[in-house]
Amino acid sequence: MTETTSAAAEIPQAATQTPLSGSPISGTDIAGAANRAATTVADASPAATNLATSAADIAPAAPEITSALIVDATLWILIAFSAVTWALIMIKGIQHLRISHHNRAFSKKFWGAEDFQAASAIQGNNGPAARVAEAGFATLLEADGGTTTHDLEHTGDRQELLDRRLRQQMQKERSALEGGLAILATVGSISPFVGLFGTVWGIMGALTSISKSGSASLDVVAGPIGEALVATAVGIAVAVPAVIGYNFFIRRNKVIWAFLDDFSIDFVHLALKTAFLIKRQGYGAPAPSRSNEPVTRKPVIKTNHNELQPEGAQI
Repeated sequence: MTETTSAAAEIPQAATQTPLSGSPISGTDIAGAANRAATTVADASPAATNLATSAADIAPAAPEITSALIVDATLWILIAFSAVTWALIMIKGIQHLRISHHNRAFSKKFWGAEDFQAASAIQGNNGPAARVAEAGFATLLEADGGTTTHDLEHTGDRQELLDRRLRQQMQKERSALEGGLAILATVGSISPFVGLFGTVWGIMGALTSISKSGSASLDVVAGPIGEALVATAVGIAVAVPAVIGYNFFIRRNKVIWAFLDDFSIDFVHLALKTAFLIKRQGYGAPAPSRSNEPVTRKPVIKTNHNELQPEGAQI
């Protein structure tokens, strides 16, 4: 750049050295000025050539750095997706194991009770089925208290109120079961495309490097393109477990939902047999059994009404 500037500055100096007055200009002066200008241009040409070569060397470096960074960022994103996927699979798997255990335990206790009143006294249970039953028993107790006719929430007869409360509790259980499945569906859908994006960008950088090297042999082409294709392979490896886990838990949710639906229908039928009434004493604590207690009878005192004479007040 310094040589180019100095060369450009010498051209006006050569022009100013040429006399502009009325003195005659000889051919020797013109030839000397032309020689000096040609020498200045010849000196400036190598500097311009070096500047163009430096720009050509620097230009491919930016795409190479950018492509490497983008491919690395894509791989790290896919690794994060994989970690989230496996964490959700483990959490949902433990959740479904616990739900199945609690539902079986409560169903065994519920259907093993003597009657509907005794079933309302079952305590110490968890799981969706137990919570649905608790909501149903609480609704029947509330209806039995006579405080359910003063607002819109409690309008309707007892069967309608019970059906509505059971459905509301079932929707809460369904929302809890579906938690996290949207993330699995998203990861399974977008992971292949994220990997493909990294592959395309990596191939662009590889082609730029190949064009710079000027060689299109197999050993030059296979390495960079093969490294770029790793992103697509990682994207597919992340998407497959997410899709499998999503489909598996969707199926399990349908089974649990069908179980709760059948249980709610049976609960309403049992409540219908008792006219949607249960005793408050039986809710929360089992009724004490009196089968083994001895029966005691108070002696009957027979009195003759004629013997009862008013004696009046005594002072």
